[in-house]
Amino acid sequence: MGTPRETRAEQAEEVIERLEEAYPDSTISLRYSNRLELLIAVILSAQCTDERVNKETEHLFEKYDGPEDYANVPEEELAEDLNSITYYNSKAGYIKNSCETILEEHDGEVPDTMDELTELSGVGRKTANVVLQHGHDVVEGIVVDTHVQRLSRRLGLTEEERPEAIEQDLMTIVPEGYWQQFTHLCIDHGRATCTARNPDCADCVLADICPSAKGDSEIDLASGEPW
Repeated sequence: MGTPRETRAEQAEEVIERLEEAYPDSTISLRYSNRLELLIAVILSAQCTDERVNKETEHLFEKYDGPEDYANVPEEELAEDLNSITYYNSKAGYIKNSCETILEEHDGEVPDTMDELTELSGVGRKTANVVLQHGHDVVEGIVVDTHVQRLSRRLGLTEEERPEAIEQDLMTIVPEGYWQQFTHLCIDHGRATCTARNPDCADCVLADICPSAKGDSEIDLASGEPW
């Protein structure tokens, strides 16, 4: 088992420092050209890879231009346009309903507050945080996706299980200036090394400070289950 730093705040800072060195160009991987496209891409990314979303939105964003197009299209047609995305029927409904709300209540503009964004169909804190950070340059939280959830538990940064509770824990130990970048670093490391089922602990830059490193620890702290 690796030996974490003495406090969780020190552990978080060490994790950020090492991951920044390993992934100097870490940034959002979803492709979009405006706030609405960002919102739609993030809605589609739930339980779906960014690679798949980018492939789907390449033609989607050519066909639809602005909230009016999404609001007016029959939901069945929009769903058919998304049929390679997980839960495409539900997501088509979320997108159509969100665009209707954007037109009716926000003058056709994607809102710029957490409260207004989370009132949109299919939008929780994670999606809202992404839209605020990358669409409005407003950072008021940490995006907790599956990678952040997994890594923060494995690295001993939190014992919480729900994304909302994990976010609150992380906001107390991750320096505010890194709230946005922390997510991208975790995503890159989660994809490259600290994967869900078979993490490459032998080649991990964090292994010596990871209390759940495979080979030393018997437990995967992300799941609480034995390796």
